[in-house]
Amino acid sequence: MAAYRYGPVLLLGFVALVSHFVSASTPNNLEDIREEPKSTDGTDSVLPERTDTRESNEFTPRQDGSAASPEALESGSRWAATEVDLDTVPLSGEKATGNLRDEAAEAFDSLRHQRYNDQFQEELVIRPLHSGDIYSSFQFRTRWDTDFFQKGKKVADYRLFPKSLGQVITKFSVRELHISFTQGFWRTMQWGQPFLSAPPGAELWVWFQDTVTDVDGAWKELTNVLSGIFCASLNFIDSTNTVQPSASFKPLGVGNVTNHKFLRYAVLPREIVCTENLTPWKKLLPCGSKTGLAVLLKSEKLFHSSFHSQAVHIRPVCQDWKCTSTAWELRQTLSVVFDLYTSGQSRREWSLFKMFSRTLTEACPLASSSKIYVDVTDNSQGELFELSPVSPILSQAVVLGDRRTYSVYDLMTPDTFGTLRSLNIQLRWKMMDVAEGLRPLLHGERYVAGYGLQTGEIHTLVYNNHPYRAFPVLLLDSVPWYLRLYVHTLTVTSKNRENKPSYIHYQPSKDRLRPHLLEMLIQLPPNSVTEVTVQFERALLKWTEYPPDPNHGFYAGSSVISGLVPSIVAMDTNSTQEGPLFSSFFPCKEESTYFVRVYTEPLLVNLPTPDFSMPYNVICLTCTVVAVGYGSLYNLLTRTFQVEEPGPGLAKRLANVIRRIRGVPLL
Repeated sequence: MAAYRYGPVLLLGFVALVSHFVSASTPNNLEDIREEPKSTDGTDSVLPERTDTRESNEFTPRQDGSAASPEALESGSRWAATEVDLDTVPLSGEKATGNLRDEAAEAFDSLRHQRYNDQFQEELVIRPLHSGDIYSSFQFRTRWDTDFFQKGKKVADYRLFPKSLGQVITKFSVRELHISFTQGFWRTMQWGQPFLSAPPGAELWVWFQDTVTDVDGAWKELTNVLSGIFCASLNFIDSTNTVQPSASFKPLGVGNVTNHKFLRYAVLPREIVCTENLTPWKKLLPCGSKTGLAVLLKSEKLFHSSFHSQAVHIRPVCQDWKCTSTAWELRQTLSVVFDLYTSGQSRREWSLFKMFSRTLTEACPLASSSKIYVDVTDNSQGELFELSPVSPILSQAVVLGDRRTYSVYDLMTPDTFGTLRSLNIQLRWKMMDVAEGLRPLLHGERYVAGYGLQTGEIHTLVYNNHPYRAFPVLLLDSVPWYLRLYVHTLTVTSKNRENKPSYIHYQPSKDRLRPHLLEMLIQLPPNSVTEVTVQFERALLKWTEYPPDPNHGFYAGSSVISGLVPSIVAMDTNSTQEGPLFSSFFPCKEESTYFVRVYTEPLLVNLPTPDFSMPYNVICLTCTVVAVGYGSLYNLLTRTFQVEEPGPGLAKRLANVIRRIRGVPLL
């Protein structure tokens, strides 16, 4: 771009152009304004010169750490100027030129401080488990410094934040939204605690704004909309499987809204997760599945695993440590556990290509941070396994009350990919016998006892594996209405002694309207197993209420156990401090404890089921009787009888044959 000289006409036009951009509120499409360079003839230049050229595969970093894609820069973020011969424009005096120069400088100063107000980060954490499996956790975070509910302003300019979810937040006045789709069950005693747990099936819990008057109506419409966005069966969520917890599922974002009448929670334990749920989930990412860590999300590999869980979390967060203003955070997580033995690999060795059938070639151009963390806590001296390529960056983070060491691969650095422009992290074990890891401090189990199809008993076991610390937990049970609980039989025992809960909230069910809701605050003694039992009676359903496979059984959702578990090391209470995404989801207010939410197994209960083959037998018998009885009578009443003469006998027919041969007249 050639340098321009000042002139009244050009300055007036440029000031009008700047005012138009400012009034249109489109600073996201502007690049950072640099210092105005001087022209060669000694006069000031109105527009900055472009002296740098970039290749198409590079991106432009921002002052706040975000980045713009080459396509965005080429499409709308670069100004287009027109050559004008200023020698033909008359000047109107030094005073007018000086005033216009001051206005242009002020406009440039205002634009220079305008930055992109959204950013995107992506992370992958790989943790070798003591059972020989590989735990991989993807974290994608999009943060947007905007206000969806500002009066007189409608958010219409979306860059990184998905527009479909932004419209859902605005239309239904959503404060927080958490949804997960899980296939399989997380084996806590074998794999330890996950970064973010989820129950089998589909789980959805939403906090609405306090301005919503009809929460149930908004909840019903929201489930139908989310069912279409994620191609799931969330439209089956209704009043029969929706509860309103009174103490569980506190807001994870900023704000002081604690009125639980604006909270709704539902779970579909029978929901099957497949590729049609993964595809719309990947489309919410700014780069989709074309570049960055998302290229590893190959459906045939992800679903050929022992455990798979994908989730979407939306919440308001603080922009800075003072929390004077809030931003919206969209966090997409995907966790998968690979069993290398069942996948056809006999050796305990893994690599990105073996797990995902792909390697990494570049980071997402729109990401401000793209990293891979490999847990090497148990391999401090390199005696257990060998990691290649070796990363010179080691990082420590406090995760789930323990300090872990990670080998970090920064995908924003070109040297990470090497000369082949491809990254394939490999791990080779040196020792096959690995010591068992520490048992998780909090663990839960659940099963159904009893015999027959009339009554039964639900047993919930909560384990506190801490050797000397006791801590309270909050237990939530949502039981379908067709399992009629006998609340007077509720017992809580720890170490063969009665353990009286300090808080109990019970909401009885209504047939075909709402489920049971039971919440209890229980103190867990150290190194103990607390058992919660309650008896129930099975209800008789109408024959139209049974599913197509009634003999498979009926599912009851998992129990939810939430608690503040004692930490081995001091936790970080500064939630605004930059750190790994996998260690900063749950807010921490105390250095001595950390929050954990675990889920038990879902229940599969058999109900009294009629013999659905009996209608078929009745129909067959009835049709047979009608065909035999009524058919015979109908034939007798409608048939026409005719008298026929008896035909000639056999001897007469033979005689006629002989006569015909001889030429004699027939008999």
